[in-house]
Amino acid sequence: MSRKVKDFAAGVAFLAPNIAGVLVFTVFPVVVSLVMAFSNWDLTLHNAYKTDAELEFVGLNNVYEMFQVGDRFAWDSKFIIFFGNTLFFMMGIPFCVLASLFAAIMLSKDTRAGGGRLGLYLLAGCGLTVGCVMLAAAGAGASAMMLTLLGVAGVILLGGAGLGSTFYRTLFYTPSFVAGVATFLVWKKLYSRETGPVNQALNPVLDGVADTVNALPAGLIESLLYAGYVLFVVVLAWGLRQLRRAYLDGDLGWRAAVLPVVLLFVPLLVASRWSYTSGTWWVLGVLSLGVVLYEAYRVVSTGRFPGRASAGFGHGFVMALIALVGQFVVLGLAVVVHVLPSMAADGLNPPSWLNNVNFAKPALMVMGFWAAIGSNNMLLYLAALTNIPEDLYEAADIDGASRLDRFWNVTWPQLAPTTFFILVMSTIGGLQGGFEMARVMTNGGPAGATTTLSFYIYDLGFITGRLGLASAVSWVLFVLVFCVTLFNWNFGNRYVND
Repeated sequence: MSRKVKDFAAGVAFLAPNIAGVLVFTVFPVVVSLVMAFSNWDLTLHNAYKTDAELEFVGLNNVYEMFQVGDRFAWDSKFIIFFGNTLFFMMGIPFCVLASLFAAIMLSKDTRAGGGRLGLYLLAGCGLTVGCVMLAAAGAGASAMMLTLLGVAGVILLGGAGLGSTFYRTLFYTPSFVAGVATFLVWKKLYSRETGPVNQALNPVLDGVADTVNALPAGLIESLLYAGYVLFVVVLAWGLRQLRRAYLDGDLGWRAAVLPVVLLFVPLLVASRWSYTSGTWWVLGVLSLGVVLYEAYRVVSTGRFPGRASAGFGHGFVMALIALVGQFVVLGLAVVVHVLPSMAADGLNPPSWLNNVNFAKPALMVMGFWAAIGSNNMLLYLAALTNIPEDLYEAADIDGASRLDRFWNVTWPQLAPTTFFILVMSTIGGLQGGFEMARVMTNGGPAGATTTLSFYIYDLGFITGRLGLASAVSWVLFVLVFCVTLFNWNFGNRYVND
């Protein structure tokens, strides 16, 4: 036996435990789940105590059942509803990305006392916080919770003034070291209706809002729904204007502009199905049509620089996502303000966050937003900010650029590769995530409001025992994630180079 064969055999022998582990614990389960996806495997029927039911291959029946494809496609199937829940949670991704970017920009500055105006602001904040604590300790009527919050705020400000941005970076990233289940249990206590600090802080605020709303004419408050419609159209116009400018500059091709434009009209279709806007959504349609005609006229009447038909898809897609989330937020706030007079008539009370269908998802999104501010995305942005050449900022200063101009024309374009990577990874994580928080905090409730696809798979496979259907849902989820990955492969480099 030659030496090469002996070396190869020795290498295989050393790698054999790892290879065997991958084959047994990864490859084999994946293959079995693929086979199970085309079967009727149900643990309540196919087990050692029941021998009358046979395991059969049912083809695509599991997929048909997922979408309830009998006579027609059913929008109220569990899979569609839980997929909608997953997409609803993913609406927080742009806010989380922007928050981590803002945190990275702030943490890239020197916060030590004596470091300019920022140091003076911190010292002033420290003095104010310590003064409030002393007043509360002297009997100013503050609660124990208020004392604790003020004390913690004072320690944080003092730490930042003394140790600089390193203290804040450590503090912001600390939640990433804490186990997810422990964090969820803490937030579950925070959201407690009777004793939670969130509702304790909201009680006086809601009392003041109720008094103000009851003192105003009801028609004035209800008319704010139409003001929300106008703001909705303003956000739509902003998104269309960004796409139009990129198209006329040759940075966005006509093929690449199709999907971003379609995304901008998804909130309008959703508004047509909402009960609160069912009678007035046509106002949105008329205003939106006017904006579309105006932007179309600007495109037709203005000369365009030549560009590739598929160029700039990544940039257009990101702009459309930001505008889409903004439209949903504005529309939701408009509806809330519209129904506020009827809610305030009997007084406003803090909701039972995790037990209310309308508040459970926003409550979990706020928790995710808090966790995302100091997550790995912040570290990625910190690293990217340090790699931006100072020459670009010096050139912008010479041209008289303001801080906003410096960010929009220098910082933001230089962060494009990092932003796109974060968005793609966050989208993949959003499609796969949501299990832990739903399992610990709400168990998928109330009424399935916080059940995501990952929790749905767990419920099918390990609660009801329908392994065949659970495997089919898993592979559909794999297809969704695979499509996002293909999107990254096809448009990632183009977006970075645009």
